[in-house]
Amino acid sequence: MWNKRGKATPIKSTDSLIGHGGTLEGKVHCDTNLRIEGTFSGEIECSGTVTVGEQGTVRSSITAEEVIIAGKVYGDVTANRRLIMTGSGQLHGNISAATLNIMEGSLLNGSVDMKQPAPESAGGQEQQAKPDKTAARAAKAQNAREAG
Repeated sequence: MWNKRGKATPIKSTDSLIGHGGTLEGKVHCDTNLRIEGTFSGEIECSGTVTVGEQGTVRSSITAEEVIIAGKVYGDVTANRRLIMTGSGQLHGNISAATLNIMEGSLLNGSVDMKQPAPESAGGQEQQAKPDKTAARAAKAQNAREAG
């Protein structure tokens, strides 16, 4: 924790794991990634990636930046960026995600609500959207027709 000069070194974040055979019940809030290989019941809020492994069973609502389902999930899932369902994944609940990837062999029972992904910016600067030239020409022609 302390280096030779007496200054504190920064603490590195660690991913969380609920291992195979483990059972956890309650509310989980984490700023790092979470992997579930055991059984979880309750509520999950995560700022990173939540991964439900092939042996994992989750009876919970999940809210995270990214969700990967290879096991079984019973509950609603909200992925701010992306949801991936592998060939062994099962989801019995509703999805709200910006990007959805469902592989062959996975099972989905529920509804899907797609939302517009947040634009990514490079170097902290947002890129300006280029206007659609065809739409601009059509609008200009429509205005000309209405004017005269």
